[in-house]
Amino acid sequence: MTIKRLSPDSIEEAAGLIDSAFLHTPQFRDAALSRALGRDTVVKVETLNPLRSFKGRGADLYMRRLTAGQHVVCASAGNFGQAMAYAGQARSIPVTVFAAHDANPNKVARMRDLGAEVVLAGGDFDAAKEAARAFAGTRPEYVFVEDGDEPLIAEGAGTIAVELAPLGLDVLLVPVGNGALISGIGCWMKARSPRTRIIGVCAAGAPAMAMSWRTGVPEATGPVSTMADGIAVRVPVPAAVGWMREVVDDVVLVDEEDIRLALRTVRDTLGLLLEPSGAVGIAAALRHDLGAASLGTVLTGGNFSPALLGELAPDPSRAAGPVSPAADHRAR
Repeated sequence: MTIKRLSPDSIEEAAGLIDSAFLHTPQFRDAALSRALGRDTVVKVETLNPLRSFKGRGADLYMRRLTAGQHVVCASAGNFGQAMAYAGQARSIPVTVFAAHDANPNKVARMRDLGAEVVLAGGDFDAAKEAARAFAGTRPEYVFVEDGDEPLIAEGAGTIAVELAPLGLDVLLVPVGNGALISGIGCWMKARSPRTRIIGVCAAGAPAMAMSWRTGVPEATGPVSTMADGIAVRVPVPAAVGWMREVVDDVVLVDEEDIRLALRTVRDTLGLLLEPSGAVGIAAALRHDLGAASLGTVLTGGNFSPALLGELAPDPSRAAGPVSPAADHRAR
């Protein structure tokens, strides 16, 4: 298979093209969060934009290359579909999104509000993707786009690295779903800021991308089980596996309790409510000893499900006061 290459020059060009609503999101060091994690920590908040996720960067860049009369078909757990719908609506390009039957209802409703036709198909994201691929083949004007396979989407996401680079981080923790985000970030960082280690984070209940990165071969798994629906990948995209092998230094796993603790930590230190996949970088910092004096992570999304507030109810076993995770939890 020929891998479609990513280019740091193209990422820099994208930083001057993408809708300004998605660029220059807040990035800062927070003292309370740094104390909770036991190291100097920078967060980049990708939830303060019209879509409440980073996906608008790549979708906007991709849609700029389409022409009138085309009709985009894709699959999404919710955030990518919202981004494609938003960018398509701005350019009068129709968008059809396939999502799993159990997709986050808030995300489904938001995709429809943004003008997308949403088709519920399949028991999980990857089954919905196969249905989308088949549907796209039924008419010549349909253009199937796969997150993790289209370089423009990864390069759009990579503009996050351009903005983070001046902070001089030792480690950057990046959530890994289909791999476009970490591939775009890694492509630019390895070319322009090679001292920064790029570490991907997958949910232990959806380890396909971590397994595939380690072996270099796309390895599908059985059914996934994680609250982090945005990174619940069962069938890796081959192109993204190839990209990641070139620019990612490590991939770590976090379990469900790690994610819950991360969500509470972000809530209690930064005052932000994230969706579970948006907090897995914090979960990795809590779970793993990364050997870094300074680290950063991207808070990738805030489109949480109605059930999440119940998941984050106060834990009576934890004393009131500042968040201070146990040292043995950080070192596991």
